[in-house]
Amino acid sequence: MSNRPQNPPLGLPPMELPDELEPVYSNLARISHTPSELAVDFSRILPGQKRLTVLVRVLLSPVGAKLLLRALAENIARYEAAFGEIYLPGDSGLAEDLFRSVHPPEPPKSG
Repeated sequence: MSNRPQNPPLGLPPMELPDELEPVYSNLARISHTPSELAVDFSRILPGQKRLTVLVRVLLSPVGAKLLLRALAENIARYEAAFGEIYLPGDSGLAEDLFRSVHPPEPPKSG
């Protein structure tokens, strides 16, 4: 019998959420980087707010950031397949946003 360690199973171990973990809502993220890491600062902006506070900072290696980008793209694609396309502000004009489902009547057929 060999004393060599066995290869660990592929994949990650189960992820546990601590009971005291509080979710943080963020509607703003700022990304900066150095040659060796990317930093993503999450904040929240509300009407009338004059100063922003970083709520969470996540540091990622470039490889980890690219894997996160891929995972986000895959999950956004699944979300849109299930619930419809996510429209970003500025993708269309106000009139299109307000009247997207309104179609003009067909003109009378001349005969």
